[in-house]
Amino acid sequence: MPSFRVLGLALLFSGCTGATAPTYALVWSDEFDGPAGSAPDPTSWVADIGTDWGNAQLEFDTDRRTNAALDGAGHLVITARREAYLNREYTSARLKTLGRRQFQYGRFEARMKLPTGRGLWPAFWLLGADFPVVGWPRAGEIDVMEYRGQEPSVVLASVHGPGYSGGASLTRRYTLPTGRLDEDFHVYRADWTPREIRFYLDDRLYHVVAKGDQPGPWVFDHEFFLILNLAVGGGFVGAPDASTVFPQTLTIDWVRVSQERR
Repeated sequence: MPSFRVLGLALLFSGCTGATAPTYALVWSDEFDGPAGSAPDPTSWVADIGTDWGNAQLEFDTDRRTNAALDGAGHLVITARREAYLNREYTSARLKTLGRRQFQYGRFEARMKLPTGRGLWPAFWLLGADFPVVGWPRAGEIDVMEYRGQEPSVVLASVHGPGYSGGASLTRRYTLPTGRLDEDFHVYRADWTPREIRFYLDDRLYHVVAKGDQPGPWVFDHEFFLILNLAVGGGFVGAPDASTVFPQTLTIDWVRVSQERR
């Protein structure tokens, strides 16, 4: 992880009135408007179908509307269910923009209300567009938001690359001062430039990874695509237990990408 000194300097600099903040312009968004029960926009999103994503997750991710659909009120709802499906005990959805919406640098934001319960693992993240060729972690990964359902007031942000992936990722936790992340919508954001990646919850900066902090190559100078998913189980969160109530939902109000004006 980057040192507290590095993060402290970044936070101090971010508050300096003499610093000129970059100006961003919206380049793409999905506000999830549409009839209840309809699929997310196929010009932007495609479903990852399957179960073996390398994290020992327990769900089968489908393209069914019962697992991912618009609610008719301007939201995309990803629903994890306890049900027998193709030799799995749970179903959910994992949506990506690979081949449809890919970006190099920018501000990536999503306004979301999270699920709750042991064994639930929602995420909003970016993966290098060369992932199908070079694999992980060489492609690079930027986790704008990860969350353990058993810790409803804690959000995590991370970056992964060669030499700093999985349990060795550059990660920071942030605890909400009051309330819980399953009780209301919050905005999760990453500002990614050639020099650094900065992570925010509701405009509060809590994690900075500057180029040079990482113990391996910097793999964040090419196009990335977006992923929204709600996993069940896996090494990061463990399995659900008797206290976990299903179905559980990850509700997304909007996703927006902006880039610096030139």
